[in-house]
Amino acid sequence: MWLPVLSLIIGLFLGYISELRIPPEYSNYLSIAVLAALDTLFGGIRAQLQGTFEDKVFISGFFFNILLAAALAYLGVHLGIDLYLAAIFAFGVRLFNNIAVIRRLIISKWNDNRKKA
Repeated sequence: MWLPVLSLIIGLFLGYISELRIPPEYSNYLSIAVLAALDTLFGGIRAQLQGTFEDKVFISGFFFNILLAAALAYLGVHLGIDLYLAAIFAFGVRLFNNIAVIRRLIISKWNDNRKKA
């Protein structure tokens, strides 16, 4: 459990001290890609807590969701339609659903451990 937390702290630190700036015209693509990545991450945490996690499904879903979200945003820009809003809605709903299930699973496990003690 400590390795993902350490990796997150290192990644945040490196991102904070780097001089890398994303041009404003790519902000829609990046924001939807980050949202898709977060959705997949929380889906993986949910699957792990439910005991159904598969690493190949997680990795393929991670990259596929990011590419699909960025492609929707790109297609929407060229069609003159805000398709990225549909992707934001879809990934946002899934993200909050996964967080709600994770919360319920953690509370349920915590209550079970309390009853055993």
